[in-house]
Amino acid sequence: MEEELKCPVCGSLFREPIILPCSHNVCLPCARTIAVQTPESEQHLPALLHPRGTAAPAPAPGPPGGSAAPLDPECAAGGGGDHADKLSLHSETDSGYGSYTPSLKSPNGVRVLPLVPAPPAGAAGAAAPRGAAGSSLTCPQCHRSASLEQRGLRGFQRNRLLEAIVQRYQQGRAAAAKCQLCDRSPAEPAAVLCEQCEVLYCAACQLRCHPARGPFAKHRLAPPPGHPGAPGGDGKGAGGGRKPATCAEHDLEHYSMYCVSCRSPVCYQCLEDGRHGKHDVKALGAMWKQHKAQLSQALNGVSDKAKEAKEFLVQLKNLLQQIQENGLDYEACLVAQCDALVDALTRQKAKLLTKVTKEREHKLKVVWDQINHCTLKLRQSTGLMEYCLEVIKENDPSGFLQISDALIKRVQVSQEQWVKGALEPKVSAEFDLTLDSEPLLEAIHHLDFIQMKFPVTVPPVPLLQLEKCCTRNNSVTLAWRMPPLSHNPVEGYILELDDGDGGQFREVYVGKETLCTIDGLHFNSTYNARVKAFNSSGVGPYSKTVILQTSDVAWFTFDPSSAHRDIVLSNDNQTATCSSYDDRVVLGTAAFSKGVHYWELHVDRYDNHPDPAFGIARINVVKDMMLGKDDKAWAMYVDNNRSWFMHCNSHTNRTEGGVSKGATVGVLLDLNKHNLTFYINGQQQGPPAFENIEGVFMPALSLNRNVQVTLHTGLEVPQCVKQPKLPSN
Repeated sequence: MEEELKCPVCGSLFREPIILPCSHNVCLPCARTIAVQTPESEQHLPALLHPRGTAAPAPAPGPPGGSAAPLDPECAAGGGGDHADKLSLHSETDSGYGSYTPSLKSPNGVRVLPLVPAPPAGAAGAAAPRGAAGSSLTCPQCHRSASLEQRGLRGFQRNRLLEAIVQRYQQGRAAAAKCQLCDRSPAEPAAVLCEQCEVLYCAACQLRCHPARGPFAKHRLAPPPGHPGAPGGDGKGAGGGRKPATCAEHDLEHYSMYCVSCRSPVCYQCLEDGRHGKHDVKALGAMWKQHKAQLSQALNGVSDKAKEAKEFLVQLKNLLQQIQENGLDYEACLVAQCDALVDALTRQKAKLLTKVTKEREHKLKVVWDQINHCTLKLRQSTGLMEYCLEVIKENDPSGFLQISDALIKRVQVSQEQWVKGALEPKVSAEFDLTLDSEPLLEAIHHLDFIQMKFPVTVPPVPLLQLEKCCTRNNSVTLAWRMPPLSHNPVEGYILELDDGDGGQFREVYVGKETLCTIDGLHFNSTYNARVKAFNSSGVGPYSKTVILQTSDVAWFTFDPSSAHRDIVLSNDNQTATCSSYDDRVVLGTAAFSKGVHYWELHVDRYDNHPDPAFGIARINVVKDMMLGKDDKAWAMYVDNNRSWFMHCNSHTNRTEGGVSKGATVGVLLDLNKHNLTFYINGQQQGPPAFENIEGVFMPALSLNRNVQVTLHTGLEVPQCVKQPKLPSN
């Protein structure tokens, strides 16, 4: 976990960490050294890091290659700190991020400010604003530039959770800090740390090995990490005694709410000022619990992968021993066969030995590469897990929410890095090299290894990996593998699936992959699946049958890929409006051919009495006119007073009851009875709108720029509804 607690600039444990807009962290003193200048402000920015009327220190000799020496953090934090903190950072797109690549870098790859003399006192006042307007702060990890606004570095939020975890980590490390030079067992507790030698000494070893004279006289001795006398080692608990966080904008107010739009904790005064007045704001405690639950759920996947990785490492180490033993066996057999041949075999023997050695070295290299790669990923995942668990232990909601989104994404990315095949050996321990010594002496010069050790037969039964088989909505994913130590080659696999009603199996996939997802299945259905392998000798036996259940209700969003170009989607494709005054059509991402399905659309905005249309359509519906005007859609269009059913441009069943802002329109598609029913605010609009509809249908909507609706899915079919309104004359 220590790697998670180190600043990417100085490489030490974080001190006063701040959160950059890209969600990465950096020490506050280090942040003052990584300001990046755009070309037009390069000559003015240094003046901001020093008090007016004082000269900057002379530039120190730079390292080879022309890189600039980093600024002294104490100098940056001194009299010029207030100016440095107020730097307004520059972005190429004015969005808070830029792609400007600095030319001057410190030895660790981070851009720093060159130490140049400040301009005269009379010019400093005029130069500072220009430099401030054209400067930026580049994240040392993702290399994005961040905007500072008027508060400067003080505008970045302090990562209190990370600071507390670092403090707790230092205290724990101090308890285990032992002298590194003691001959005793166990070693004595460390008393000092030499910052130059980077060695921990007990009192006795310090007097013996590190006297305060000669070349050691100038060394700086500090308390061991986490000691009460060390920086950050005041002995206070990481969680106890901390005051509730106060708002960065309003020092007297505590955080009480969470702005979902800005993804930031806010106080009551922030809402009163109007900055977040129209944003989606939720209770701080509720969002804290929600994000903790999301992080915990994401950690479960990484934990499972880490467990698999540990088992895989054991398997790889056993594989190393088997390769070594088998390699020696093959060499001995080869030497025995070659020694039995006449002198003509001597020259060929050396060639064959070379082939075996190369094969063994290749296998060993591949396995070692896998071990190193897997160990690295495991260490990274374990460190991230430990860090996240420490974050979850914290009781600071606002501090947690400051970093939870980034941590959840990191955990998800960490889980996704264990891609298919990452935990499977790339080579086998077997050496498929059999020497045939029967041929006549004339064939000695053509002697070579026979690649296949055993006769080729049909492949064995594939093994279904049940832990990787899953369902999502109306799709299923299946994974399988061949048994270990299987010598028969596999050219491909055949995956079969029944119809969801216990009918005949049919082929749904033929290929070499061992992971397959089948989309477009029926909702609320039970499917049986099986797989078999094949090669040139024939088709192997079927695997065991796995049973998969699709979702009871449909979860879907609006489909941006098939929507008309004037449709505008937001809110993760759940909210739709239009940029045109003409009606445009957008479809849902789900397709239905059987079962009963229900979804609702909430009217967020309704201006100037437009006529939005709600219903179903086929995939090839016309999308540049109102839904229901062609023969590919069945819809109800509605104004502020009445509604009509429409199909093939035929208007029927006019019914009283319209929509307005805040109204809810429900759509009930019953493909068992082959009819379609509509509801407005829970009240059925007339009898079922359409009868005898069959085929494959997708949820559909048409609207113009005067309407905005939000889709709600995954709903149970309404059991009790109000009496339907009868069509008006």
